Amino acid sequence: MENVYRILIAEDEPKLSQIIQEELTRKGYQADVAYDGAVAEKMFAQHSYHLVLLDINLPYKNGLALCKEFREKNSQIPIIMLTALGEIQDKVDAFNLGADDYIVKPFHFDELLARIRVFLKRADNHSEIKEKIVVADLEIDMENKTVTRAGKNINLTAKEFALLVLLSHNKGKVISKQDILEKVWDLSFDTGTNTIEVYISFLRNKIDKPFEQKLIHTKPGFGYYVRETPLM
Repeated sequence: MENVYRILIAEDEPKLSQIIQEELTRKGYQADVAYDGAVAEKMFAQHSYHLVLLDINLPYKNGLALCKEFREKNSQIPIIMLTALGEIQDKVDAFNLGADDYIVKPFHFDELLARIRVFLKRADNHSEIKEKIVVADLEIDMENKTVTRAGKNINLTAKEFALLVLLSHNKGKVISKQDILEKVWDLSFDTGTNTIEVYISFLRNKIDKPFEQKLIHTKPGFGYYVRETPLM
């Protein structure tokens, strides 16, 4: 395997963390385990990780605080929350702090592995695109994974970045919800949730809300698109 992906597992349940570590190692990944928030914080600062699995209820420093901290230090690293908390507000809090995905315990390892592969594959696909994408005063630097608008830096999560790249790379073209699910979430079916609408809202708050000119548009019944002006 040419590239060995390094994954940080911040999980205080010894049996679960051991199972995840062993299974990931068997699949060819390098997996490090931190049993509390303080150790996870130290390991994240010392090593370069490709993805983080983060439990919310960690000793010393909880997962939500770590999620916020990790996101501030690295705007593109995928962060998947592992937790027994399945309430909608818990998920919203995690997403607002920068989490890219959320999986509720108990779960099947195959489901976790599928989500990990989606994020790592997406990161690889983006790394192959070297050019900058420009729409009006919005600029996406694909090599450095940065986004600016009118010269102002905009911090996006990995999933927000993937969605913005999809829309901007197809400037003026309406992208259906199904296409977004397939290309950003790697799903071939509609989950029946409003996940896409939520992420479009996240993007609009960051990309459009502070500016007079709006770039992210909706074509009712068809999908979403990025363009300097709305389609007639």
